[in-house]
Amino acid sequence: MGNSGGREISDALVLFGVTGDLAYKMIFPALYAMAKQGSLNVPVIGVASSPWSLEQLRQRAKDSIQQHSTIDDRPALAHLLSLLRYVAGDYNDTETFDALRQTLGEARCPTHYLAIPPSLFSVVIKGLGAAGLAEHARIVIEKPFGRDLASARELNRIAQSVFPQDAIFRIDHFLGKEAIMNILYFRFANSFLEPIWNRNCVASVQVTLAENFGVKGRGAFYETAGCLRDVIQNHLFQIVSLLAMEPPAYRSFGAVHDEKAKVFHAMRPLNADDLVRGQYTGYRDEPSVAKNSDVETFCAARLFIDSWRWEGVPWYLRSGKCLAETAAEVLVQLKAPPQRLFADSLPANGRTNYVRFRLSPNSAIALAARVKRVGKEFVGDQRELYLLDEQLGEELPYERLLTDALAGDGALFTAEEAIEAAWAVVDPVLKTHHPVLFYAPGSWGPEQADALIAADGGWLNPTRQGPRL
Repeated sequence: MGNSGGREISDALVLFGVTGDLAYKMIFPALYAMAKQGSLNVPVIGVASSPWSLEQLRQRAKDSIQQHSTIDDRPALAHLLSLLRYVAGDYNDTETFDALRQTLGEARCPTHYLAIPPSLFSVVIKGLGAAGLAEHARIVIEKPFGRDLASARELNRIAQSVFPQDAIFRIDHFLGKEAIMNILYFRFANSFLEPIWNRNCVASVQVTLAENFGVKGRGAFYETAGCLRDVIQNHLFQIVSLLAMEPPAYRSFGAVHDEKAKVFHAMRPLNADDLVRGQYTGYRDEPSVAKNSDVETFCAARLFIDSWRWEGVPWYLRSGKCLAETAAEVLVQLKAPPQRLFADSLPANGRTNYVRFRLSPNSAIALAARVKRVGKEFVGDQRELYLLDEQLGEELPYERLLTDALAGDGALFTAEEAIEAAWAVVDPVLKTHHPVLFYAPGSWGPEQADALIAADGGWLNPTRQGPRL
């Protein structure tokens, strides 16, 4: 996938929110991985309100890498620490941006990364524009891109009032995962899929992203978001778009973005009966959570894509916290053979042939097909043929995305049109929906989520080892 309009390579990386959680858990380990690869050779300027010294920031970076990675390359670590700079100040204060300009020095094409709360996006974007720090620069905006369609449009409007369209990078780290990229490759690098990848042969598709832990003290954030906004509308919709899109006309990220946007435009807007919202018992006892909270920590949705290829095929999406496992998986369920020649060709559990994409905690692609048992009887079992198992040496998602942003390569970032079209699908149910249903931690969510998909064979609950048939 080509570079964005031949834009220049960035000569500095500015990290707004460098003292925060995201930087500590994800960004510092990614920067260290880039340093080890030799792909980080520009100043890294942290900006935050904390009155830290540069030495404190360096110690924070070291602690982060020790906690979330392994320090196995001392020269690379020393190189990363030597690149760090720090600017302390309020984002509402013009002096903060003046100090940033001084710290940038000779750098003329910085990449500004907003690892900050969404409420501050507009403040920082306008501050960069007013200080003249947007010229020849890029802006990387962390999700969520708005809270609904109206706020997404407003955020896009503000960003485009300061930065040109091809300099705005909307980051969803999920798109940087090897397993997600492999969906796109697997679909269009193999000719055998195309004849069956449509409404004629596909009975249903289900996508599960499960976590076996709760909100981990982030109750205040979750009260403003909920599972539908936090996971379904972005992560799971992105997976659906890769599975459902038409072949791009040529190999470029622009062509891929266009086809993904068409999928979102073709999605039928959700209504309240398409959704099962759940909340794990004990969520209301979390700090900063309302005692009568109706925020969903689990969400299952039934979705339809009104296109020639997918007309009538239901897509089932679910995600939640405090579920039985931490795993992400896609199941493309194929239709049963048109004639039942063998008594067991449609198993008792209704699970016909399928294609399975395992996304985490390990990667796999598998095909399920029936094979005959030894003997005179025509009976058999469904077995999985593994096409891909775990691959070693995978890049961290943030390593890949930060490297691409610095290079101006927008292939793995999300386009404005796609974001707004995705919000249009969920907008009707953000406020008009059924109350949450309680579920026990360690379960697979409310029983009503099973009823949602019962007609299509039920959920295939992933386990750490693979599917539970």
